Amino acid sequence: MTNVHRRKRSIGIVGCPLDLGAGRRGVDMGPSAMRIAGLEKHLEGLGHKVVDYGDVDVMIAETQKIGSARLRYKAPILQANRDLMKRVDTVLTDGRLPLVLGGDHSIAIGSIAGSSNFHARRGESLGLIWFDAHGDCNTPQTTPSGNIHGMSLAVTLGLGDRDLVRLGGRAPKIRARNCVLIGIRDIDPHEREILKRSGVTCYTMRDLDERGMRDVLDEGIRTASDGTAGIHLSFDLDVIDPEEAPGTGTPVWGGISYREAHLAMEMIHDRAHIVAMDLVEVDPVLDSQNVTGVFAVELAQSAMGKTIL
Repeated sequence: MTNVHRRKRSIGIVGCPLDLGAGRRGVDMGPSAMRIAGLEKHLEGLGHKVVDYGDVDVMIAETQKIGSARLRYKAPILQANRDLMKRVDTVLTDGRLPLVLGGDHSIAIGSIAGSSNFHARRGESLGLIWFDAHGDCNTPQTTPSGNIHGMSLAVTLGLGDRDLVRLGGRAPKIRARNCVLIGIRDIDPHEREILKRSGVTCYTMRDLDERGMRDVLDEGIRTASDGTAGIHLSFDLDVIDPEEAPGTGTPVWGGISYREAHLAMEMIHDRAHIVAMDLVEVDPVLDSQNVTGVFAVELAQSAMGKTIL
């Protein structure tokens, strides 16, 4: 039997220092925090070949107009995601796995557009595993805040603002039946109804409490892998309990633990084919000694094959 832990990959790091989609500032420094925590060095230590493609250019809030209160900073967010989509496509074309460093979770709009469009040109579809405390499934009609990071999963599923949904020319980017949402515990009322109708497989914290991470991930991987060429993994650090990952902009108590997070990444490495990965919502302004940035780097290592023995 092949030892999957020895599988070496070529990885392309892409930063997207975007914080216009969130309610709090600071996640624009997330890519730097993860790089400072030694991301490239640690991945190379596992035997992977790593190329850092640098950061996508992102406009800062002080130079931009908010625009519609229901789609705050839509124009610069759309432009940043268009550029990110192209960068992710380039990394995949170069034969590397894109590891995208956010930024707020609105960057998934461009990241998933890039990975799914790349595979669509080959007649393939992707699955999606999305770790998050929140549903990120609001639309401009249901959003209580107007923050686009709370709409990013909906956009990926083809719901919401047409310009965001049609980024890259096709929608939806992921079929709902191959989309898995894990760790949710803070859902807006109208968003709850969207999720119930969407066809997305949702695992709340109660599901994790009752069934455990192993059973949930085993089932979730099968769902996301069914009929797909691989899985895009999008990991929001706010899915972790804030006691262990304080440096995130929208913390919610009662999240998954340090070991549950690592078990999830270890299982995904062992049992799934990951074609792209996002690490988002690391906010150094709210962190303590970069503990959340270090945590994110550790999770990337587990997802790329690091084991205890």
